[in-house]
Amino acid sequence: MPKRKKIKKVRKTKKVKKIKFKGSTISSAKSVLNKNSVPGPDEKPEIKKIKKQPTEKRIYNLKDFVVYPKHGVGKITAIEKAKIGDIDIQFYKILVEKEKLTLTVPINQQAKLRPISSINQINKCVSILKTKPKIKRTMWSRRAQEYDQKINSGKIYELAEVVKDLNKNTDIIADQSYSERQLFEKAYERLKSEFEAVLKTSPEEVQKKMDKALGRTNISESTE
Repeated sequence: MPKRKKIKKVRKTKKVKKIKFKGSTISSAKSVLNKNSVPGPDEKPEIKKIKKQPTEKRIYNLKDFVVYPKHGVGKITAIEKAKIGDIDIQFYKILVEKEKLTLTVPINQQAKLRPISSINQINKCVSILKTKPKIKRTMWSRRAQEYDQKINSGKIYELAEVVKDLNKNTDIIADQSYSERQLFEKAYERLKSEFEAVLKTSPEEVQKKMDKALGRTNISESTE
């Protein structure tokens, strides 16, 4: 007798019924879906701490001395207002006498300005000037760049360090290169002008004080 062929039974897949939500059922369905993502009434949401930007609350008055890093000590000669478009802007007029320069600095952008140093900071600068200069073996071009950055940083201690490191205890031009002398004089004058503003003494008295700390007393005496 011929063999019967086995017939494979194909199972029918069950159809998945699509549930349609209408009206209020949609919102209830969404609440079920978002149950895990939305914190419950007893759960506190995670709050990330945001760093506050520094606010510029300091207000300078007329005739106050301030320091602008790239130009040194200046005096506020006027506080004026101007209208640019629909915006009212208030700004300081700052006279940098050493450079015969007048700066215009908006009050809400005065981050670079700083008040002149205190007597204690000036005394610390004098102590820095009395210490031995640091001799570095790196190339002069790199050192010159570092010195220039310190001079324009607006930080009085870094300014004092440049004066101390570039001081040669001599007034002979041959003992210093042109660029060394230029940087020394720039830093020296910046520091001297701040000493004058803080100590409220004459330029001659300030020079004597600085030269004494630097061991340049003989130089200052010979120039008188």
